Amino acid sequence: MTTISVVKLSSARRRDIMLRVLGVRLLSRLLVLVCSLSLLSLLFLSRCGFNNLDADLVDTSGPSTSASSSLLEANQREEETRLEVERLTAEIRTLKLQILQLTGGPPGHGYDTSSMLNSSEIGDCLAARRQVDQAEITQGLSLNNEYELIAFSHFTVSRLYPVDLGLGKRVVEKPIGFKRKDLNEALLKAVDILNRNASIVGFQQSGTGTMSTVRYSEDDFLEGLYRIEPTTGTQYEMYFKTKNLNKSTAQTSSQGQSSSGAAGPQSSYTKITLMRPYAPIQFVGLEKQQRSREKELIHIILPLSGRTGTFQSFMDKFVKIGLKNDRRVHLTVVYFGTEGLSEARAIMSRVLMTRGSGGTNQNLRLLALNETFSRGKGLRVGAERAWGGEKDVLLFMCDVDIVFSARFLDRCRWNTAPGRKVYYPIVFSLYNPHVVYTLQGRDVPPETDQLVISRDTGFWRDFGYGMTCQYRSDFLRVRGFDENIVGWGGEDVTLYRKYVKSNIKVIRATDPGIFHIWHPKVCSGGPGQRLSTDQYRACIRSRALNEASHAQLGFLAFREDIASQAINLKSSPSKKKKSPPRKEKRPKQQQHSVLPANSRYAEFDSIEEMATEGRLTCDYIKELESIDMDAK
Repeated sequence: MTTISVVKLSSARRRDIMLRVLGVRLLSRLLVLVCSLSLLSLLFLSRCGFNNLDADLVDTSGPSTSASSSLLEANQREEETRLEVERLTAEIRTLKLQILQLTGGPPGHGYDTSSMLNSSEIGDCLAARRQVDQAEITQGLSLNNEYELIAFSHFTVSRLYPVDLGLGKRVVEKPIGFKRKDLNEALLKAVDILNRNASIVGFQQSGTGTMSTVRYSEDDFLEGLYRIEPTTGTQYEMYFKTKNLNKSTAQTSSQGQSSSGAAGPQSSYTKITLMRPYAPIQFVGLEKQQRSREKELIHIILPLSGRTGTFQSFMDKFVKIGLKNDRRVHLTVVYFGTEGLSEARAIMSRVLMTRGSGGTNQNLRLLALNETFSRGKGLRVGAERAWGGEKDVLLFMCDVDIVFSARFLDRCRWNTAPGRKVYYPIVFSLYNPHVVYTLQGRDVPPETDQLVISRDTGFWRDFGYGMTCQYRSDFLRVRGFDENIVGWGGEDVTLYRKYVKSNIKVIRATDPGIFHIWHPKVCSGGPGQRLSTDQYRACIRSRALNEASHAQLGFLAFREDIASQAINLKSSPSKKKKSPPRKEKRPKQQQHSVLPANSRYAEFDSIEEMATEGRLTCDYIKELESIDMDAK
């Protein structure tokens, strides 16, 4: 019985404890609920009830519309002023940090710059400031000669007048692409700076504490200049129509700006100078190039029709450079028609039979198509029938008039990657050697001696896109050439545009290792062919550019005037009798020639003698011009 009573007692105690705990919990929850309701009531009264009460008080005191609007305007002005002060304070802090970085900071004072700007931001600011200081933008720099000066290009919103003519050789053009983006960014930056400055000046001069409502826009831009310094960055000088901030400052502004040459307030201008500084050179990537025995195999595709003599010259150079030197090239000749086919086959057979030439059945192949010549189709056939049935190969699309070096083949490998980049070298095109060397009074040298890069021997063929290195997968992905084009020109530009519009990177660069040999160009089309208007114009343009330089063509055009002038000089009374006696004391070379003793033309006594001997050439005129420039 005692045990049973103890158990009953313990269970009763447990029940009491549980009830107490539950009561405490309920009480605490009720207290929380009451407190929450109280807080909500207070918030409701503070937001709604008091506002209504304040509104009633205001209504009883008088009209409130003007007072509330004035209060809102004052708050808005205060907020704008506060934001402007914060911005200026941040700029001042940044400038102080830059000064401390440049000077090392005052002795005995420690500044924790990491709390305000990180080291990378400070480094970027300092680098940009150094570029601005080094540039010839705020003051002139002493240069060695006139060739070191970089000229500005003039521009407006819709027109650009470039100093360096681009691909189109246009003296005036519409800004497009990256040029348009660059100039637009500079213009928007200038407008933003002008608006900020107008707001600050208007706020200071108004006396009422209101911000200026004058806003500049792109329509206020008049004109500008820009140039690119390769080591510092792009410089801009832009001119805007000056806007008067308010009536009180209109006269002051017009008087201050009239010094630029304006006659009155309506002709005042504001000049703003900007610079896009180049950042320090950054590391982007490191790529290991292949060794000689691991070089990528290049498949050269050569469309051909006739011209077997030129093809013989091409094969001679290909054996020396491709088969004996590089040794990692294959050649596929796609021949159109039957005329000359046997000669082409014989030329390739002789290479195969020549001992030590390096030619085998594995690296030389001739494909014959009994069709009208189409360069686009020839390149497609050669690309589809690559050697060994490999999945992807590197192609070099070539012409029979091309001469290339072993280093060019390396650049062909370096600048291509499947799905990533293709190589379009700018070929150096040689002028007509009969014009170039005849004007110099020299015999036409062998072809190998003509491969010289100078302004008298040729030009960069920046309008030609026929020579290209690319992988077969990329060529097939963009669907190759337009095979509907028959005859001369047009198909290479179409393929180039496809790559430009794709996501593949196009490497377009001058290449000193590839030459286009001059040959007579016929723009009448082949038998049964008729060129379109665009093809004919492109052919005539190419023919004119290939013939000779501007100066050389000028000598040809005015050769009769030059000859008559030489005859007149020779038949005129001798000037040697009237020459001052002091000339007799000079050395013989300086007595008869205006050129220095080391000149190759110093042997001639006079200009008329040079004309008589046929040696009045472009080079002589250039030496005269250089002497005249030095004298000046």
